[in-house]
Amino acid sequence: MTYVFGPVSSRRLGQSLGVDLLPSKSCTWNCLYCQLGKTKSFVTERQEFFSREEILEEIRQALTLNTNLDWVTFVGSGETLLYKGIGWLIAETKKLTTVPVAVITNGSLLYLQEVREELLQADAVLPSLNAGSEALHNKIDRPASGLTFQQHIEGLAAFRSQYKGRLWIEVMLLGGINDSDEALYDLASVLKEINPDMVHLVLPTRPAPEQQVQLPSDERLERAIAILSEAATVVNPLKGNMDLRKAPDLLEAVTAIVSRHPVQQRELQKAVADCFPDGSAKADEVVQQIFATARFKLVEHNGEPYWVMRTA
Repeated sequence: MTYVFGPVSSRRLGQSLGVDLLPSKSCTWNCLYCQLGKTKSFVTERQEFFSREEILEEIRQALTLNTNLDWVTFVGSGETLLYKGIGWLIAETKKLTTVPVAVITNGSLLYLQEVREELLQADAVLPSLNAGSEALHNKIDRPASGLTFQQHIEGLAAFRSQYKGRLWIEVMLLGGINDSDEALYDLASVLKEINPDMVHLVLPTRPAPEQQVQLPSDERLERAIAILSEAATVVNPLKGNMDLRKAPDLLEAVTAIVSRHPVQQRELQKAVADCFPDGSAKADEVVQQIFATARFKLVEHNGEPYWVMRTA
């Protein structure tokens, strides 16, 4: 499939069917930690990049193949809300299934009333907030010209005032950057203004474009949970597992996932092994065959090998 991938398992969303609405990489930010790499050219104008009818047809097909889903999740190879027509897709998807719909976004376009209105039918919205000050926001998120920190905060607060679903703020915790007590207290103060239902801490466990991106220490992680818990319930960043058992084509399923984010090699090996419970040798052979297609290459991050797409 072109737009739909997974299901991918996570602690936050369980078995989630992903729907990617954008060409890579179309984004309003150029985040230090982005697993898709650097933003070479900002995109700030909303467009219907791909046919909404074609996307919906893939969702319909995927829902037929995958009957044990926890969420349908709209994401993007960049900023999800750049897709003009996401509101229509959310509404039409909800006509097809009782599976709840989530939207993952950096939240930078929530200052627009039309964007906020398109999201009102979603069951959960997960925008990013990585800093409680303009200086740190500019250092971490590096937004396009004209997108300010104050605008970002006001957009999140305005959306909260309209939205009746689950608002789960994602905070990327970066060692030595936004994990100091000062940065965390600033962030907690802003979170109190927004009043989300939960805060999901996220860690930079995948390869990032900037060498300065590091995992926080266990002590800093615990401190972040303690401070941010004063503003909202905090979800500890534990990882789920990839599930490929219902994939009709393993190569295409792996390609669809790796094209959207790097995948830890041992996570991939386990997912393939789960497809062949009676034959570990067969699973190893399949992994080797998939890698031999030359679509992928290995990179190392924090001492772990990851699969990424080969670009040349």
